[in-house]
Amino acid sequence: MTEYETVLFDNDGILVDPPAAETQREATQAAFREVGVTDIDEQHLNAIVTGVTVDGLAELCTDCGIDPETFWAARERHDERSQLEAFESGTRGCYDDVACLTELSQPCGVVSNNHHSTVAFVLEFFGLCPLFDTYYGREKTVESLRLKKPNPHYLERALADLDAESALYVGDSESDVVAADRAGIDSAFVRRSHCRDATLSVTPTYEVATLHEVVRIADGRSVCTQ
Repeated sequence: MTEYETVLFDNDGILVDPPAAETQREATQAAFREVGVTDIDEQHLNAIVTGVTVDGLAELCTDCGIDPETFWAARERHDERSQLEAFESGTRGCYDDVACLTELSQPCGVVSNNHHSTVAFVLEFFGLCPLFDTYYGREKTVESLRLKKPNPHYLERALADLDAESALYVGDSESDVVAADRAGIDSAFVRRSHCRDATLSVTPTYEVATLHEVVRIADGRSVCTQ
């Protein structure tokens, strides 16, 4: 008997390298220029790159005299294009330890704050589709900002698809741990190189260094909690 009936994984920072901050900045700058903003305020740029809220976006766009829906559509389009180009050029890759997920016997899924279409590309591009029974990213809409993690919305949709009572969510951020807790499931925080020294204000069920440890936990071979 396995420890968990299903395992859900974040995408960026868990399956594939996270996007580079500079790439995100350049994509956001391109979006501002597309809607006519050439003198880009550094605070506005940082707000978008670090994770703007719906209210914050509305305020920012009012300051710039632009329509939020129009700007956000441009931002999402440029952001996705920059990500796909990074994968295709080899700038971003898939983590080597993802291969060990073939050892999992239970159905698995992916839940990401990235675009649903970007997640679909990643799974196809890296040949990961056979590993996962369902996946969710967010829609390219302003409203999707309310639904991304730490909101458990997409986690709950994946859990409903897999009809699992016990689940483990594997992520690399505090919002992943909070989203798992809100969904009523356990969490595993993977300390990849980009988050090795991160200080969390919440406590994940497990802290691990690689996905090999996640496989052991999922199969009930390691149950040491943090």
